[in-house]
Amino acid sequence: MQKSRQISNVRKITTIGIMGAIAFVLMYIEFSIPIMPAFIKVDFSELPAILTSFALGPWYGALVCFIKNLLHLPFTQTAGVGELSNFILGVFFTVPAGYIYKINRTKKNALIGAVVGAFVMAILSFPSNYFIVYPFYTNFMPMEAIIGAYSAILPSIKTLPQALLIFNVPFTFCKAMANVLITFLIYKRISPIILGIAKENNKKPVEEANQ
Repeated sequence: MQKSRQISNVRKITTIGIMGAIAFVLMYIEFSIPIMPAFIKVDFSELPAILTSFALGPWYGALVCFIKNLLHLPFTQTAGVGELSNFILGVFFTVPAGYIYKINRTKKNALIGAVVGAFVMAILSFPSNYFIVYPFYTNFMPMEAIIGAYSAILPSIKTLPQALLIFNVPFTFCKAMANVLITFLIYKRISPIILGIAKENNKKPVEEANQ
């Protein structure tokens, strides 16, 4: 029994490490969209975290977020500020989603959890950007230039809070939901690898619960 538990723990750690590494790679696959300033980019690095959160539990998804940003720290261009913000937002996305899904493993609960997580992530993006990220960016880019990048798209933008509420908060929600959409499209193909670990702990496979 103890040996089986040790094997299961090793497999969990290995899987979390692999998912964290995949998330780290996905951080570099990013692109801008025309309706946002060029310095705000889309990536899908939360995808491995939400997959892990659904399959193994919410805090395992949080660990994937931690590993992803830990791996990115040596390459940071923000003295760790961007990684800290990314980790905070990632945790508040994956943990609520995984926790709600864990209560009742159905597709409906998965969707509810994902929407709640995306909403929490979007709301917290405001204080995270206002108090953590943008104060750091002003060391390299004047606040006037930052506001100017937003007002070039929407001339009525005059302050940072306006910019964050009109652009960043909805953008963060949509970005999170894009990760959720991909999760729902690929989960059944990816989950057997992750669920192999869950089965060793006598957990009910997600696919069985969803039927």
